[in-house]
Amino acid sequence: MAKPLALFQFLVALSAATSASAGVNGFTIFNQTGAALSSMEVRRVGGSDWVPLSAAPAAGASATAAFKDPDCAFDLRGTVAGAGAAVWRGVNLCDVKSVTLNRDKSGRTWVDYD
Repeated sequence: MAKPLALFQFLVALSAATSASAGVNGFTIFNQTGAALSSMEVRRVGGSDWVPLSAAPAAGASATAAFKDPDCAFDLRGTVAGAGAAVWRGVNLCDVKSVTLNRDKSGRTWVDYD
């Protein structure tokens, strides 16, 4: 009987350790959209409330976003100079140091991870 209890305690401890390390604790945004970003916002995937980010890098530049959240999946929205709003959906911000935001001339968006 002691073995199942020990296994249960191990799994609870592992779950707690995993939960403590999950989430976002800041990240760097690289702007490869071809134009300056005048604003950046973030929301949880499936959410409706956009939260402003302190980072809005110029074209080809980077900026650090001081953002903390226990979740991992987010949508990013930026205002691209001369093109309006662009949205990068389903961005995984856990276990990454940076994301590169890309946008082609037709408006298609994608993210590269570091």
